[in-house]
Amino acid sequence: MDWATFEKRVYERMELEHIPGLAIAVSKNGKILYEKGYGVQDLETQELVNTNTIFGIASVTKSFTALAISILETEGKPSIEDPVTKYLPEFSIPTITEMDSIKIHHLLTHSTGLAPLKRREELNKLEEHLDYLAGDDHDILGSPGEYFSYCNDTFLLLGAIIENVTGCLFRRFVTERILTPLKMYRSTFSLEELAKMDNVSTPYVFTDGHYQKQPWPPLGNYEVGGGIRSTVHDLLKYGFIYINQKQDILPTGYIEKMWKPVIQYATNSYYGYALEVTPHYHGVTLVEHGGGQPGVSSNFGFVPEEGLVAVVLTNVSGAPARDIWLEAVNTALGITLEEKRSVEPIAENVSEEELMSYVGTYQSKEGSHLEIRLEDHRLYAIVENDKWPLEVGENQTLVSENGRVIRFYFNKQNESWAAFFGMRMLLKTE
Repeated sequence: MDWATFEKRVYERMELEHIPGLAIAVSKNGKILYEKGYGVQDLETQELVNTNTIFGIASVTKSFTALAISILETEGKPSIEDPVTKYLPEFSIPTITEMDSIKIHHLLTHSTGLAPLKRREELNKLEEHLDYLAGDDHDILGSPGEYFSYCNDTFLLLGAIIENVTGCLFRRFVTERILTPLKMYRSTFSLEELAKMDNVSTPYVFTDGHYQKQPWPPLGNYEVGGGIRSTVHDLLKYGFIYINQKQDILPTGYIEKMWKPVIQYATNSYYGYALEVTPHYHGVTLVEHGGGQPGVSSNFGFVPEEGLVAVVLTNVSGAPARDIWLEAVNTALGITLEEKRSVEPIAENVSEEELMSYVGTYQSKEGSHLEIRLEDHRLYAIVENDKWPLEVGENQTLVSENGRVIRFYFNKQNESWAAFFGMRMLLKTE
């Protein structure tokens, strides 16, 4: 295992991507293979990061919520295949008539058919979110199970189901049934607890050549999908339950069901129950989930066949935690750092008419915005003032120079109506 080459790449990425600090840890069958803190937790104090430094983990939280639902399923209710309305009878969306067709399964896999919604972080009680869903018109992508598209506002209903079934606050249930039994004592939903802890990273956004310190966002109901702050050491403990056949949290059959590929969203990538799955990767399976918030970029996952668990946590928005995570896994597997999850084939002899079919502005009510331009027979993506040259892939995709893939959806008239980017389907507006 060439960790020296891996570390050299990490330092290069930190400089290129403006990452103040990050922590990395890798274990095999519960034994630590590699652990290291890089950079600083705070640019003012210059305190160094170590493997007990607390970072936000953002959407890595989602697998904890899915695990909580699975724990309850083993105890008799709910079933993953139950309609959401069985536990939340007030669940209603104005543009959908058959509400019973939306199952818990669809919440877990972001396949309800709803496009991303405008965030309402001021909502702090889960029943308030049910009112929000019922009160506004929302963009519909298709029927339940037809499309995969991140929708935090339906995922957080899992927290409401947990509260309905247990009579216990969502965050208390996850803490008592998962965090505490695993001795994840430096992991918390509570900003009040976080303020009492030491060795806590400071979140940053790098913009216009400067770092801007960020407050920890209170999140409101979105804590169901993004509220845990943790350490790489604690997350190794968490990851071990997925590869340990003798763990006490959940029976083996149920825990393996969490990373069963359910819905495909890329050439060799699938989504399960709050976990992304890449099968057939050099003879093994990659299971992972990333997260991003202001001042947070994270990636957690495991390789079940090898007993590997790997975690990358950083204290800046937009850092390539997912790429660093894969390079750590590649190093542990003894393969080259450059190996990718998949490589999109590039099309040849693309006509001007086909190039024009991608051109337009795509966005979601959540705030994502993507513009595709055609200039001198070359397509470009405009994202947050960055401009990327693109190649046309063979499978209705556009591919950037750094390997990022944008997948498009076309109607029968061969007109694009949506672009899949950042795990979300963005609707074409012009």
